[in-house]
Amino acid sequence: MVTTKVISRVHRVVKKESGALSGVRDGGAVAPFLAGDWNPWEDEQVDYNSALTKKREAFKQHLGRIDKNKPKRYRVQIWGKAAIGIYLWEHILEGPLNPTDKIAQWREGELQSGKIDFSFYTGPAVVQGHVPLDMHSLVLVLNGREQQKVSYSTRWLEHVQSLVQSHTVSHVAVVLLGNEHCNNNFIAPYLKRNGGFVELLFLVYDSPWVNDKDVFQWPLGVATYRQFPMIRPNAQLITSNRPYLCNFLGTVYKNSSRETLMQVLKQSGLEKECITTARDKWLPQETADSLRRYQTALAESELTLCPVGVNTECYRIYEACSYGSVPVVEDVLTPGTCAAGPSSPLRLLKAAGAPFIFISDWKELPAILERERGMSQEQRVDRRRRLLEWYASFRQQMKERFTEVIEETFFKSAGPLFLTDKHLKAIQG
Repeated sequence: MVTTKVISRVHRVVKKESGALSGVRDGGAVAPFLAGDWNPWEDEQVDYNSALTKKREAFKQHLGRIDKNKPKRYRVQIWGKAAIGIYLWEHILEGPLNPTDKIAQWREGELQSGKIDFSFYTGPAVVQGHVPLDMHSLVLVLNGREQQKVSYSTRWLEHVQSLVQSHTVSHVAVVLLGNEHCNNNFIAPYLKRNGGFVELLFLVYDSPWVNDKDVFQWPLGVATYRQFPMIRPNAQLITSNRPYLCNFLGTVYKNSSRETLMQVLKQSGLEKECITTARDKWLPQETADSLRRYQTALAESELTLCPVGVNTECYRIYEACSYGSVPVVEDVLTPGTCAAGPSSPLRLLKAAGAPFIFISDWKELPAILERERGMSQEQRVDRRRRLLEWYASFRQQMKERFTEVIEETFFKSAGPLFLTDKHLKAIQG
């Protein structure tokens, strides 16, 4: 008889005691370890964690110092509800516009100038209540030249006033194409000095309101409403041999100095040496063909004749500068309530040292053109270059002035503004 031996698995039993060994199951066996989850590398881990925490804190402080020393940036939105907004944006601030189509219903762009991030909106589709207002500082570009424009501008001012009252907008400036007689009383109640909300006014023409504190004179610029473009100077524009001494393409009003100008040109036999196209009625719209003829005249003549209209300041002055054709400006005051100081009219351009030819009577023109005939091509090229450089510098000065005045007025509570030596030299030089 065979005896079968039964073998049973024996389990080691470890008695648990307070503070004694405990274990975990490991492949059917029990591996003991010390109470309190003892880690032989625990001291090193603590040191490592402590060092890591210190490094993180030091890096956080480093980022804080970078952020603190980083130049403070501000955000300002510009709503262009007048054609001079295009001159401000593309010619002065040199900002991009999308789409590039000039007759698009909605156009917008962004740029940085000084400490400000500007965004710009323009076009017929930019209507009240439908502009994405995501900042608290606003520049409104308006036209106050005639009564219909004043009514339209007033509605925009009232809309912005409601945004200020609801605390949606905190700071407001206005760039205004003023009345040619300098009668801008419609906007007076909206100025902060009179209890309104408009902190800054950039005003076209020689208004007696200009004080360089809250009202600043602004250049008329080129006729962007007639699609006059931004001209980038090139070598040909500077060095070309221009076939004509002067040009005048424009409206000749009855009993105006423009009649005198045309008579002087005819009587002096200068019509062949100057490009002249006179019409007896002002036409607000430019055709592609008429714009091309006008630009060609500017590019092919040494001088551009700028007789006064309703106001002494005219688009023609700036358009001539764009092509390096020296403006011959009739330096006389026009009727109205514009400032009549010793530097008026055109005090903004004169203060900037505009290299124009100023005359008080068109009977002076024959002597001026006689001097022109005696100039060498080298002299003409040098004068052309200096005019183009001056105009670029003038626009840059306007850009810096616009930006710095807004910074100082809107954001001075955020801390003092310091100009570096480099910045001061750039402004002065």
